[in-house]
Amino acid sequence: MLSALRSALTTPDLRKKILFTLGIVAIYRLGANIPAPGVSYPNVQECIRQVEGGNNSSVYALINLFSGGALLQLSILALGIMPYITASIIIQLLTVVIPRFELLKKEGQSGQNKLTQYTRYLTIALAILQSTGIVALADRGQLFGNCSLPVIPDSSVYALSIIVITMTAGTAVVMWLGEQVTERGVGNGMSLLIFASIAHRIPAEGTNILNNGGGLVFAGVCFFGLAIIASVVFVEQGQRRIPVQYAKRMVGRRMYGGTSTYLPLKVNQAGVIPVIFGSSLLYLPDLIARLAGTQSGWFYQFVQTYLVDQSNWLHILLYIALIIFFTYFYVGITFNPDERADEMKKFGGFIPGIRPGRPTAEYLNYVLSRITLPGSLYLGIIAVLPNFFLGVTGSGQNQNFPFGGTAVLIMVGVGLDTVKQINSQLMQRNYEGFLR
Repeated sequence: MLSALRSALTTPDLRKKILFTLGIVAIYRLGANIPAPGVSYPNVQECIRQVEGGNNSSVYALINLFSGGALLQLSILALGIMPYITASIIIQLLTVVIPRFELLKKEGQSGQNKLTQYTRYLTIALAILQSTGIVALADRGQLFGNCSLPVIPDSSVYALSIIVITMTAGTAVVMWLGEQVTERGVGNGMSLLIFASIAHRIPAEGTNILNNGGGLVFAGVCFFGLAIIASVVFVEQGQRRIPVQYAKRMVGRRMYGGTSTYLPLKVNQAGVIPVIFGSSLLYLPDLIARLAGTQSGWFYQFVQTYLVDQSNWLHILLYIALIIFFTYFYVGITFNPDERADEMKKFGGFIPGIRPGRPTAEYLNYVLSRITLPGSLYLGIIAVLPNFFLGVTGSGQNQNFPFGGTAVLIMVGVGLDTVKQINSQLMQRNYEGFLR
């Protein structure tokens, strides 16, 4: 990886792309620290210190993670990239349900551009909803748990509307920055912005572990963190390669086909999507209870005790069960064995020992169903690892174990994908130099 990075920096065109990407990330991190208009910055900082020092749980912990702490800062980029992720997932799921979206997906680049435009519109709508919820919780004093300081001194409709509009506009700016990185930089822009947000929080969380647990605990956490990262890289690279043979065919006077290749099925076919779905559903009851204002009722106490408390066994078991369910659900939607079998049959491909058509689809479904089980268990184990380390590291419920859960899955996945893209661009330039 270091040799690839050194070669990339010595290539002028690729060096410009890397510097452009770093510049966009720097702008994003700068905007994440600028407070929204009408927000009392000193009171926000004091409430954050109270939250980090206690055991209060934040209902928007997942959004706060993806925004690099910008949510609790109530900055202009408080929502981060989370509305775009949610909109992308919704549009991807709707392609299976709505025939119009399915036709657009099969049209190629023009259809993909229309789906991207729909994703942008849905992102703005979700940003308005989420920013309204965040501002409502902050105005009621429920965003920071038990903090009683007024973070929004002026509670008029006009002032609250300005904050909502500013956060929504910030989401549009983040979406534009991510698209600029994808077009003119290196790697996927949205993923790199999430990577930067998560990596930004690791030094602070490591310092918190060092102060609370001591040097021995910190060294143990670093050792286990490296082991977890190595394990995640190993599993993320793991795949079942199904051999595919293409028959020879004559087109005019030329013969095509006769090649052997393989169909790769990843162990973690669903990526990090099931973890995001599971986390969102677990935080949903807490959000409903806070917006309803029934903090003294039995429902609120049950949610705080069994669903919000990350060290509770019911929370852990329910979290794993949701991840396993959404893994099978998402893989079943995104990978269609019948379509793959029809495509192979159309181009004269077949799996050795398996007849084309329906038997091929049944075989792909058989293999995929058995790969999905260890993949879902792997996601569940990685996701609940921070829950077991909270007591050891001396962290409260709001502190995340830096090398577990959603953070390490996203960082490792984005890192591997970015390095692959750099290597592919370097290889392309080497081939061009050889051909010249």
